[in-house]
Amino acid sequence: MSMDPMTYEAQFFGFTPETCMLRIYIAFQDYLFEVMQAVEQVIMKKLEGIPDCDISPVQIRKCTEKFLCFMKGRFDKLFGKMEQLFLQLILRIPPNILLPEDKCQETHPYSEEEFQLLQKEIEELQEKYKTELCTKQALLAELEEQKIVQAKLKQTLTLFDELENVGRDHGTSDFRESLVSLVQKCRKLQNIRDNVEKESKRLKIS
Repeated sequence: MSMDPMTYEAQFFGFTPETCMLRIYIAFQDYLFEVMQAVEQVIMKKLEGIPDCDISPVQIRKCTEKFLCFMKGRFDKLFGKMEQLFLQLILRIPPNILLPEDKCQETHPYSEEEFQLLQKEIEELQEKYKTELCTKQALLAELEEQKIVQAKLKQTLTLFDELENVGRDHGTSDFRESLVSLVQKCRKLQNIRDNVEKESKRLKIS
């Protein structure tokens, strides 16, 4: 069998010419084997009808196998010539022929070095695309977090508005001012507590 991969022909046919020839070879071999089996069975049936026949089934099998080897050898020689004919003249695409999907090479030819540069550029673009995709995912995640924070902030503002309304109902004119005053008083109380704790520690030490 041929060792030439014939990849361009495989691109056109959808299968390698070598595989095609191999399948033809196997099909012929199977057919030859089946024919020899049928011939052997016919001979055995004919001999069964002959009285006092000295030819045994074992002898018939040996003769059949010998004839099969002879036919196989002849077939291999003929198939070798047929394979060369098919692979060189029938299943081969001439070197000056381009497939339709490769026609652009006629108008846009490029060297091996240009191809390598193009390949490198493609890889760089792929990396940039991956980076942009990761950045987009990070921004979408951040946007979702901002939506959550915005919703919580809205709830807080709504709560302040409700508290301010309650304060007005109870005579407080400005809830925000009351809240600031309350925070200042809390800080004063915290400072007083800190001073008391410091004085208590000092007295214990003395």
